[in-house]
Amino acid sequence: MFCFRADAILSGLARHAPALATAARACWHATAAKAAGDKVFEIDGGSFAGIESTSIDYAVMERAESVAVVPARFEWSDIGSWNALSALTEPDEQGNRVRGDATLVDVADSFVHSEGRLVAALGLNNVVIVDTPDAVLVAHRDRAQDVRRIVQELESRGHDASRHHRTVHRPWGTYTVLDEGAGFKIKRITVKPGASLSLQMHHRRSEHWVVVSGEAEVVNGEDALSVKANQSTYIPAGHKHRLSNPGQNTLVIIEVQTGVYLGEDDIVRFEDRYGRVVT
Repeated sequence: MFCFRADAILSGLARHAPALATAARACWHATAAKAAGDKVFEIDGGSFAGIESTSIDYAVMERAESVAVVPARFEWSDIGSWNALSALTEPDEQGNRVRGDATLVDVADSFVHSEGRLVAALGLNNVVIVDTPDAVLVAHRDRAQDVRRIVQELESRGHDASRHHRTVHRPWGTYTVLDEGAGFKIKRITVKPGASLSLQMHHRRSEHWVVVSGEAEVVNGEDALSVKANQSTYIPAGHKHRLSNPGQNTLVIIEVQTGVYLGEDDIVRFEDRYGRVVT
């Protein structure tokens, strides 16, 4: 584990990896310029993509002169695999380690991780079962390190799970996909106090917004609306629209999307306070 002052690591970067330091500084300036004083903002994607991908070990620490090593008497794990995570849980009499709600019958030497649902397993040995809101993983414990091959397969297929979690964080808040099927998608959207989504438009989907808690300021085409809890508004495809939270508490809405295409890339931004790409 590395500990250093900010000025020390920046000085080390400038000396031992000047190209990387210059690229990182340019990215920071581009990000700060677009943030326009906001406390929460997104890193500028274009300049960030130009930064060399390397480790801090190689770029600085292996070349720095003023480095001291201090031994410490404690155990450490990077928790870089599901097997490493399972080691943090005490096993039962059958050697099973469980995190969350699980019922196991004739199961031995296995690890089960559940994030909200009951996981039931029968007649298994030496397996890993991981149930999260995003996906379910079932693997032999000896192959748990190969989960990256699953990710590679999802990426090669262009699957949404390789790019997005079910709950996605944005500068303005979060959205969680609750359900989806042919022609529809349902999201739970939270907007931070004082935050605002971009002024945007979708070509191929319409949206129905129902306010659950808080009060929303809505731009819907040429209209500006105040939508309170238990009220709703409809955004037809092709309408410019924006959702804002003028209050001091988190705004929660349910969004129902309908249309022939519901991908996240069907968006045209006209204004955005967080510096994201504007058409």
